[in-house]
Amino acid sequence: MAKKSATKAGFWNFVDSFKGDKVIWMIVLMLIMLSIIAVSSSTSLLAVQQHVTRSAIIKEQLIVSLVSLILIIGIYNIRNIKVFRALAKWGFAGSVFLLACLDLHVNLPFFKALYINSAWRIIKVFGFQLHVFEVVKIAMILYLAWAVEAYKTHNFKIANWLSTKKNFAWIGKDIWQKIIYIYAPILIVCVLIVGGSLSSALIIGATLAVVIIVGGIPVRELIPFILVGVIGLAGVIGINKLSNGKYFSHLGTAVARVFFSPEQELEEAIGTPDFQKVLDKVRQPISAKIAVSEGPKGIGKSTQKYVVPIMFEDYMFAFILEEYGLLGAIVVLLLYGSLLARGSFIVRGTPEIFAKTTVAGLTILISWQAMMHMMINVGLGPLTGQTLPMISHGKSSMIVFSIAFGIILAISRMAKESIDKATEDAAPIVSARPDDDVKAGLDELDAMDI
Repeated sequence: MAKKSATKAGFWNFVDSFKGDKVIWMIVLMLIMLSIIAVSSSTSLLAVQQHVTRSAIIKEQLIVSLVSLILIIGIYNIRNIKVFRALAKWGFAGSVFLLACLDLHVNLPFFKALYINSAWRIIKVFGFQLHVFEVVKIAMILYLAWAVEAYKTHNFKIANWLSTKKNFAWIGKDIWQKIIYIYAPILIVCVLIVGGSLSSALIIGATLAVVIIVGGIPVRELIPFILVGVIGLAGVIGINKLSNGKYFSHLGTAVARVFFSPEQELEEAIGTPDFQKVLDKVRQPISAKIAVSEGPKGIGKSTQKYVVPIMFEDYMFAFILEEYGLLGAIVVLLLYGSLLARGSFIVRGTPEIFAKTTVAGLTILISWQAMMHMMINVGLGPLTGQTLPMISHGKSSMIVFSIAFGIILAISRMAKESIDKATEDAAPIVSARPDDDVKAGLDELDAMDI
């Protein structure tokens, strides 16, 4: 009996040793478990396409999940915020490099850009497919968290040094520092993304705008740059029209998705020679709606996974609804909703601007992408190819979001340790031993004749 108690105590001591936010730890573990179950059941067509067995895909997903968990724990154990701050400085440069490689369609033996699903979004590095847009989201959030903090603390070292020179005094002004370090990087990244995907450029641009607003940049200051973005979008549309679709060829696809009605297109094509072509085009969104309406069927009993080629990626929420019904949907909603709530809790307990903005940005990104994925799956938004974070199939996406969760947990740990230390260092409100003056006062009260 004593041995059993000792074992139990040892186990709970191990659990208690994880000092980050325990709710987020539970969210991460549940998302990974959901991913293993959902991917294992939804990848029948993938197994056929890759000429492998389902067991091989399940094994691969288990390995990816284990690597992701190890990565999260490794990042969580980083105890110094300066490490994240130092890496964040290079987020913009790294994003520009990767996006430029996509736009230039780099084709080297070990490093090549890939055109997949009507867009340039993947770079193949030594056989590993890296989803560039997912990497850019995380890298730019970290960069902007650093830039906002550096602006508020007047810590742009290069700009401050240049401002002491005769011809560069203007760089020392607040507005120019914000333009150079905050607004221009967002616009540059969005312009580079437009070459591969207009919808991704709009989504990422909006996400980064929210991040700097959360960091303390006034909304009114963004209006001129939003206008610049609108003018730029109009220019892209104009170039596309004048070149008869030669340049920015994916623009027509993006516009069509906004006004896309699969049921209407299919109905109009009935009895025409193009019926089969239109049917192939609308098969995925219509099948996703069928999956949503027919659930719950039970684990492993989905039928639409044999119809939708990418059910395990872009339509994962529809698959969950088909197999698990409303209960599965509620669990997924609660997980992402709880992440947003705990993220806001960590932000309130984090004094540093960089840490606060990073956690806010990453939690908003994950929750926002999950919400877009779910809305698209139930027919409430245009198709954008957004995966369900930490659940949808995809090694690159899983690893990128694992990095995001690792950073959130590491900062939550630092925040907790900072709060605990401040509590310990604070002087007690009530003294444990009354001093002589208080004791004398008490003696006088005892001597009073009431």
